[in-house]
Amino acid sequence: MRRRDFIKVVAGLVITWPLGAQAQQPAMPVIGFLSSASPGPYAPFLAAFLSGLRDAGYFEGNNIAIEHRWAEGQYDRLPAMAADLVQRRVAVIVASGANLPVVAAKAATPTIPIVFTGADDPVKNGLVDSLNRPGGNVTGAALFTSELESKQVELLRTLVPAAKTVAVLLNPNNPNFSNQVAELNDVQSNSGAHLIVYRGGAPAEIDAAFARMAEQHADALLVGADPYFVTAREQLAFLAARYKLPVLYAFRDLVATGGLISYGNSIADNYRKSAGYVARILKGEKPGDLPILRPTKFDLVINLKTAKILGVQIPDKLLALADEVIE
Repeated sequence: MRRRDFIKVVAGLVITWPLGAQAQQPAMPVIGFLSSASPGPYAPFLAAFLSGLRDAGYFEGNNIAIEHRWAEGQYDRLPAMAADLVQRRVAVIVASGANLPVVAAKAATPTIPIVFTGADDPVKNGLVDSLNRPGGNVTGAALFTSELESKQVELLRTLVPAAKTVAVLLNPNNPNFSNQVAELNDVQSNSGAHLIVYRGGAPAEIDAAFARMAEQHADALLVGADPYFVTAREQLAFLAARYKLPVLYAFRDLVATGGLISYGNSIADNYRKSAGYVARILKGEKPGDLPILRPTKFDLVINLKTAKILGVQIPDKLLALADEVIE
């Protein structure tokens, strides 16, 4: 072989070998993060999810990528967002913010694995076949909010022993609204508390609900477990202070930003656990074989600063039970 021809062959190998090696490298898996909420209020939960991924050896921008889709409380946007993630061929869809993102993701794909971060009673609501063997392409960490409502009402009545009427704020845009009302009727029958349900699915509707609570002399308020109320947490804290109304929330983060008291599942814990399932699926496990994770951590959080603003004296009994007291 002539020297000139030899150089051409070697040069061709130098140019084409790295390209061929690069083509053989596996593509970085993409996680589709589909949420019914807004990124700002959900930043602590997303941080917990990313922490869980890191614990499992996955680092965003290093060996995984994440495509975020935030509906920002506009639930009708979820189906199109889910379809977009499917079109982009993500490896896993993380459904965040109660049941609706799970429903949208299931409707968009029967094959791409779906991991939810806080679906409420997933068997009862038809999201999976069973808790131990979910089947299909869906699994994740569940919430059971209806099981907590009687405890939440009990805590409110401990906080305000003289309370005769307890208001309950629910989001009428949630498809489970009717079921939530029915469950609260059962709580009322079993607890003997007088509960009045108010609708709050938009800022103006929340304003009007608080005004009616004052007119009807509500003694305390229970805010339902809905992602929209996390987004509206500052408005809720402002109105509670304005009307001097003791409020119990389902999520800790509403108390950290000015709410009085919360009792419910640790949402951040659910996001960390869900990240673990995402990692296992990326490593080859099937979602239908991964049992639904039930909540094991429940937080009672009390904000003493807010109690002082409202003029509420927190009973020693509640302080002794609290997992966290914000001073």
